[in-house]
Amino acid sequence: MTHSDVYLDHNASTQLLDSARACIVAALDSTGNPSSVHGAGRVLRSMVEKARDQVAKAAGAERKHVVFTGSATEALTQAIAGGALALGFDQIIVSAGEHAAVLKAAEMTGLPVIQTALTGEGRIDVDALAAAVAAASAAGQVALVAVHAVNNETGVIQPVGEIEALVGPTPHFLLVDAVQAFGKQELDFAARAADMMAISAHKIGGPAGVGALLMKPHCDVAKLIPGGGQEQNRRGGTESAALIAGFGAAAEAFAGAYDAKAIAALTEDLTMGLKALAPEMVVFGAGAERMGNVVNFAVPGVKASVAMMGLDLEGVAVSSGSACSSGKVGRSHVLAAMGIAPELADCALRVSLGWPSTSEDVNRFLKAFEKVLGQQRRSAGRAA
Repeated sequence: MTHSDVYLDHNASTQLLDSARACIVAALDSTGNPSSVHGAGRVLRSMVEKARDQVAKAAGAERKHVVFTGSATEALTQAIAGGALALGFDQIIVSAGEHAAVLKAAEMTGLPVIQTALTGEGRIDVDALAAAVAAASAAGQVALVAVHAVNNETGVIQPVGEIEALVGPTPHFLLVDAVQAFGKQELDFAARAADMMAISAHKIGGPAGVGALLMKPHCDVAKLIPGGGQEQNRRGGTESAALIAGFGAAAEAFAGAYDAKAIAALTEDLTMGLKALAPEMVVFGAGAERMGNVVNFAVPGVKASVAMMGLDLEGVAVSSGSACSSGKVGRSHVLAAMGIAPELADCALRVSLGWPSTSEDVNRFLKAFEKVLGQQRRSAGRAA
């Protein structure tokens, strides 16, 4: 990235913190295997265990709860597919707005998957979820309920507390995808009714390629990669001490780098600037409580694919939703679940700010979008 580029896709991945980079380099300079008992192995083991403490503290978990994985997707798949094998799920209940990592992992288990609705504002419909849980209980079945804490596309904050109160007293299991919440909300995993949570490093200034599954002890048998017994026999494979060390450093430093109030103010400035340019703009999830760093919006008639191309030519990086679709610009299943008309969903853009974002980034984005909007309006005028 050059200094002239404006990066506003932090929900996809945010920039590496300096402290994380330093820990990664230090680990890369150390040769060994964290499972070896000799001195070189013990050096790397100490890095992994320090990171476990750092991640646990940031997540409000106990260190024994933290299982390092290769990504949050792997963590979610371990919880869902591994849990299906070891914990005796009879069915899986998910909301229609879950990340593809959850939906596809649920599908691969071969178990019945019940999708419950989102409201028009993008919140999980708790009444619909309660009905699904009650039906599972009435049938004498054990369900895994998998929900996200914050939607990655709209930034809508989900009623996880209500869902915990619903599932906690039952024999069912609760998995929370906390990827977009970690570092921005208090997770308090040890005190919560959730049985498992998935988190990721590269959303909080750590490296890509490492995540973690937070597991209560009764879920430790849920495995995806048995391997050689690493991670207290919960995830096999030699740990990447470098990536894990970077994760730990980011978990410790992110709270000091991420100024939530300042970022929310910048996001509000961006939103107001967009409204001034295009009063007809629609913000998705506007009536719900949302994370203060993201705005998912559409200007009717301005296709996301065209707008993203124009913004990219101006050196501005945004997205049309989830980054996990092989680079494709496709229609969002989240917006579809919210009942958004396809022609409006095709115009959806997600702008997400992060710890390095500045007012200059916002101004550059608005200037670039004004140019793109003008081009589209002139093109529409000629076509008319």
